Amino acid sequence: MLDRLIARYCRWLEWAMALALGVMVILVFGNVVLRYGFNAGISVSDELSRWLFVWITFLGAVVALNDKGHLGTDMLVGKLGPRGRKLCLAVTYGLMLFSSWLLFSGAWQQVQINWSSTSAVMEVSMSWFYASGMAFAVLGGLIILRDLWKLLSGQLGDDDLITIRESEEAALTSESYEKASKEAA
Repeated sequence: MLDRLIARYCRWLEWAMALALGVMVILVFGNVVLRYGFNAGISVSDELSRWLFVWITFLGAVVALNDKGHLGTDMLVGKLGPRGRKLCLAVTYGLMLFSSWLLFSGAWQQVQINWSSTSAVMEVSMSWFYASGMAFAVLGGLIILRDLWKLLSGQLGDDDLITIRESEEAALTSESYEKASKEAA
């Protein structure tokens, strides 16, 4: 049930990011055309685009966290047995939860500090800008807690204990090497 809920909100986040990106493109392109063609402009274009970019970044990190899409390396963990992998993964999830807490508490402090401050052009509370960190910390924390629960309850198989993706080049190189090794044998 929790997996379906997380999949749904990640799907919603993908749509929200696509909408925000579309708004950014329209604002920036429209502003360029207005400035060069008509010596006019959209005053909120730069500021709103910057805010949307920050929100897209944090929401995209949540979706990537759910999809296990963040890059990393398994050089050490790949050499460990299942127990070592489980221990490393549990420690990793603990550190990620701690980092999410730090991000949440720092963003919360910034929201409180900037509650009455308004942005220069849009005149919107600056707390909305910093709330993006809180959104990531809460949504990402739920995903990390779900994955930690799966690990501790034994729902993860040995193949699921390495949760990162190497760069595409490294993945292709290792696949090519494995394929060549199999063909040679």
